[in-house]
Amino acid sequence: MSTTAIRPGSNALALDELVQQDRVHRRVYTDPDIFALEMDRVFAANWVYLLHLSEIPGIDDFKQVWIGTRNFVVSRKGDNKVTVFANRCSHRAATVCREPGGTASTFTCPYHGWKYDSRGQLFGVPGKTAYGKTFKARDMHLARPAQVAIYKGLVFATLNDKAPGLEEHLGHAKRFIDDWLNHQGGHENLCVAGAQRFKLKCNWKLVYDNAGDAYHVPFSHQSLLKMTNDRYGGGDMSYFAAADRSNMKMYDLGNGHTLIDQRPDMHKDSAWNQQRPQPGREAFEAHVRNTNKPEIVSAVLDSAVGAGMNLNIFPNLLFIGNQIQVLQPVSANDVLVHWYATQRADADDDMQSMRMRTQEDFPIMGEMDDASNFEECQRGMETSPDDEWIDISRHFETGKDEEEAPGLIANPVTSELHVRAYFNKWRALMSVQPILNVEKTKL
Repeated sequence: MSTTAIRPGSNALALDELVQQDRVHRRVYTDPDIFALEMDRVFAANWVYLLHLSEIPGIDDFKQVWIGTRNFVVSRKGDNKVTVFANRCSHRAATVCREPGGTASTFTCPYHGWKYDSRGQLFGVPGKTAYGKTFKARDMHLARPAQVAIYKGLVFATLNDKAPGLEEHLGHAKRFIDDWLNHQGGHENLCVAGAQRFKLKCNWKLVYDNAGDAYHVPFSHQSLLKMTNDRYGGGDMSYFAAADRSNMKMYDLGNGHTLIDQRPDMHKDSAWNQQRPQPGREAFEAHVRNTNKPEIVSAVLDSAVGAGMNLNIFPNLLFIGNQIQVLQPVSANDVLVHWYATQRADADDDMQSMRMRTQEDFPIMGEMDDASNFEECQRGMETSPDDEWIDISRHFETGKDEEEAPGLIANPVTSELHVRAYFNKWRALMSVQPILNVEKTKL
């Protein structure tokens, strides 16, 4: 492990000191220099999720995306074929795409009128006769990441041409991604819809920390759970009250990926029956019972409910219930969080509506609790700099690690194994100076 200091000088700390096995230094969350290094080493040099193919279903459909703080455009060219290019004109660096998404066969830079096709290839330069041989010998197409790959409709990219293949990067997580996709009726049946967007005054890792935190549920979401219990005698997430005595587990999947598997308790009897009351619930259940064979009614009802997984693909992709959450770091203390709803292509309008009611439930009724805590954690670290350490030692010394398969570690569900696991990957990435590449040659 490299011990190169993040910042020169007598107060510098090496990575081994900043991230220890059971605690993390506050600077990891507050230091702009560390954040800048992350954007190269943890994001650009690593596989980062961009979008799902259903978000750009037609030829020349496009969407702006981000690899950390680097802005790109993904454009659809055909079945499972996409082009990813930087949103940066090769002339004077102005952005060529200023809409979040849409359909376009060309992109024209508003500054000087340079034109690119939907693959990012330069084809029009006003007054081209003013340029000589040197200019014409250069590759002036829009810059493309070193690698782009798709796993079952999920599009990833990296600027590191030495990064291992995407499937190797996903490793054990592939099995659980497949489980999540199967809950949606299979990967070709998944449709990603609109998003709820949050801008939070905190470091992106505070959001990722919480993605694998089952310890906080009965405390942070106490009002939601109390309301559910008082009104309805229990319900969704009530099994977190005694989480370590439940059948749920926390998994370290390798490469910074983790999973809280709620399914043993959420789907133990009926996930549908555990949901809080929602508009249209009774009518939907009657519709399902009247239009399906009795033996599949329970499965159809449960398909309207979340998958029972908090599956985290390091560094920016989270599967929560039936939703996809994407993290977009902005600065050391700012992050954009996008909660994407999903639909099933094979579902009727009644199913789509009920899935939407279910997906509205937690971000509206629970995400506010989390967002407040994330921002207060950031404030605590920034206003109490002399108290330097963040503890991540829950179940570190209880001897309850279980290796269910080589590289697949299980722990009690309230363990902070999730944070320890992803920081192991973080430290490994931050310890290497990567060579980042973009390609500007003609396709």
